[in-house]
Formats: sequence, C-alpha cells, structure tokens
Amino acid sequence: MHKIKLSVCIATLNRGNLIGVTFESIIGQVTEQVEIVVLDGGSTDNTGEVVRRYQAAFPRLRYFPQSVNMGVDQDFAKAVDLSQGEYCWLFSDDDLMKPGAIQAVLDAIKGQYGLIIANAEVRNADLAKELEPQRLPLTTDRIYKSSESQLLLADVANYMTFIGCVIIKRQLWDAREKKKYFGSCFVHAGVIFQSPLPEDTLVIAEPLISIRYGNAMWLEKYFEICMFKWPNLIWSLPHYPDAVKSRVCRREPWKRARTLLLQRAKGAYTIDKYRKWLEPRLDSYWSRLKSRAIAYLPGRIANILAVLYFFFLSHLSQRSGPPLELVDLRNSPFFYRRLRQEPARKSQQAAVMDLSREFRPNDL
Repeated sequence: MHKIKLSVCIATLNRGNLIGVTFESIIGQVTEQVEIVVLDGGSTDNTGEVVRRYQAAFPRLRYFPQSVNMGVDQDFAKAVDLSQGEYCWLFSDDDLMKPGAIQAVLDAIKGQYGLIIANAEVRNADLAKELEPQRLPLTTDRIYKSSESQLLLADVANYMTFIGCVIIKRQLWDAREKKKYFGSCFVHAGVIFQSPLPEDTLVIAEPLISIRYGNAMWLEKYFEICMFKWPNLIWSLPHYPDAVKSRVCRREPWKRARTLLLQRAKGAYTIDKYRKWLEPRLDSYWSRLKSRAIAYLPGRIANILAVLYFFFLSHLSQRSGPPLELVDLRNSPFFYRRLRQEPARKSQQAAVMDLSREFRPNDL
C-alpha cells in the first residue's frame, strides 16, 4: 500500500455533462499516491451515473452522494474530511488539469509548504479558445514566507475566488475555523486568511489548470456574491490592515455608480436586487435615487456601452484576447446577439418539454 500524498477533492452538483471530461484530465496522470474524492451535493441529473462509471475503472475514485445539498462550502469541507491525503487539492467539477499537473504538485509537496497555489489558464466555456494564458502574471515560482501574509493576501486573494487553485496541507485545514465561513461561498479563503499561515506558501507560475470560463450557472447569485459575500469575508479578516484589504476589494462596492452600471450590463443588477440589497442600506435620498435609476436603465443600453468600453480598452492595451469582463458582457442576457437569438431559442424550447430550465442558478 502506498501512502496517499494528494487527495483531489471535488464538490459537485448536476455536472453530469461535464465532470467526465474533468475526470479524463485527471485520471490519466495520477500515481498510486493520489486519490480522487467526490462529494455530490444532491445531484438530480446523471452525475452519479457518470461518476460510478469512472469509479469502476479507477478504484481510488471515492464517491459520496448526499441526499441534501449543504452548499458549496460545507460540501468542500466534508470532501476534505473524507479524504486520506497529506495534501488536498480543492478542485472544481468542470475545469481540467493540464498534463503534468499532478506530478508538478507531488514535486511541490516535498517542500512541505502549508499552502500551494496552482496558476491557471482561462479558456471559454467549450475550451476551444484561450482567453488568458495565465491568471497570475508570474514567470517563475514565488515563495511567500509565513511573515509575508499581508503581501500574500494582496497578491493572490482575488485569484483565489477560483477555488480550484488551492492545494492545502490537510493538517493546516483541520486546525482552522471553518463553520464561520459556511455560506460565504469562499470557505477556502476564510480558512487560509483567517490568520497568518504558520508555514510558507508556494505559488506555481506554470498554469496547471484550464478554467472553463463562462460556464457558471449562478447569475441569480452573482450580485450578492460579488457585492456582499466576497467583500464581507475580506473585510472581516482581523489580522490585516485596511490598506491591504482595499487592494483586494472595496468594502462596499455597491455604493459606486460605475460598479452598478457594470452589474446592470451583465444582467446581474435589477430593480428586485436594488429593493432587496441596496434600498435598506442606503441612507441618502440621492444615493437611493441613483441606484434605483441604474436598476431601471434598459439593460441592452448598459450592455452596449460597456461592451464598447471594454472592446476599445482591450485594443488600446493590445491584449492577446478579450478581457474577462468583455466575456461576461457577451454572456449577458442583454447582449444584442443573444437577444436576436432569443425568439428562435424559445420556439425550439416550445417543442421540447421543460427545456426552459437551462440556466437554473447553481452554487459558485
């Protein structure tokens, strides 16, 4: 028997159409020191069937279906609890590991870092087009000493909204508070940044992951997550000065008109969101008037203006591909090409029962 060095921990929900491709990218490169742990948060599609098919061919894939969905934070926490590895890679259920990723992490583990962060490339939803060659602009690996916790937060926290980049020592995970961050959508960030890490952190410069960008089905939650959950978590961290936290995100980003306009253009900000999230928090008449006016602004106009802005910005900066904000805007329900395609899509759906559920929001 070989001691498990690395557990690839995957929390999944209704990913039967994609998780098989994720497994294909992992299983072919694993060694006897690696296991895969899948925590299924109550899938109602064919996820279980797909996982069991791969499990039959790869016995070190351990599958734990749940009857009730506990949310992404508790699902990942339980996946780690069920794992046997010295380190846990909190991997997403629709992204891909690049060839050689497992060996690169096994080599990094020998350094006994408390935390390892894997860089990633970003591709579109069908993986056909590269959007960013690497999320973290590094040319060589970077080690953050345990005394550099503030710099670590400032440099990598925003990248770590993507959970799949995190490889953490199981002993460190077990020693830290987790329940406090259940419901935040970012339990991993709470675990890592709740206090300075006792050991060094390694950031691997070479992209080990292909992120499937634009595939998330959580537009309904996007506003709450970006405007409240993430800032609330960052600004609740007690061991970091405000100047460092402000490098990660604003404390109350929803107070900025520019931010609300972009959220409106993406289709995430509506009058219902204003009434639920902003109206109770705004104490100024003019602030309420401004925020309400943006919520009523025709989404198509907001989208066109934002698309033009980021289109010209990308050309001025001579980027190799469109910025991710532009990708989000093109995925918006207000994007003009989607609006043109909507009548045809609806007529096709009328002939097929219940296909109108295609974009039910899912956990981040």
